[in-house]
Amino acid sequence: MKVKICGLKTQEQVDTAVAYGASYLGFVFAESKRQITAKKTKEITKNVPEEVKKVGVFVSPSLSEVERIIQEANLDIVQIHGTVPSERFSVPLIRAIPVDGATQENMIQETSAEFLLFDAPPKQFVGGNGEVFDWQQLDTSSIKNKKIIIAGGLTPENVQKAKRTFNPYAVDVSSGVETNGEKDLKKIIAFLRESI
Repeated sequence: MKVKICGLKTQEQVDTAVAYGASYLGFVFAESKRQITAKKTKEITKNVPEEVKKVGVFVSPSLSEVERIIQEANLDIVQIHGTVPSERFSVPLIRAIPVDGATQENMIQETSAEFLLFDAPPKQFVGGNGEVFDWQQLDTSSIKNKKIIIAGGLTPENVQKAKRTFNPYAVDVSSGVETNGEKDLKKIIAFLRESI
């Protein structure tokens, strides 16, 4: 199973995630306590191996904003929460879908994105609230030809249960590897060891 460590902001965090086997590194360009600039992202990822993909996270952005940051930050993939301005970007799209029992089915049907990321419904910020959604409200068995990513309140303690429940392509963690709102290198390592 592949792992995305999201909300990275420092060289040390990036290097730790890469060293312990993360397949995807997430950088938040939406309003958030984890927000980072395109310039800083490019700077701290310049030595990341080609097989580790850099993901830009956005909330209801404009197409021009996304494409500008793809170029400036040298992103490989974009992840969009909220309104998607287009499904045709210059890189692959991860479509974030909140699981609330009602809207996710329509969103699954409507998107042509290769990756579907299932997360808890938004609170103060969209994504990254550290809350587990109701896993019983999501049945991924009928989703074909899509890569399923599970997010929302994952930790080193519950990631194996998520793996057994959904058999996803990947899992995505942010707050579950933090201490007092900051990335904790020991927790990043523990999560990767439990997941891979």
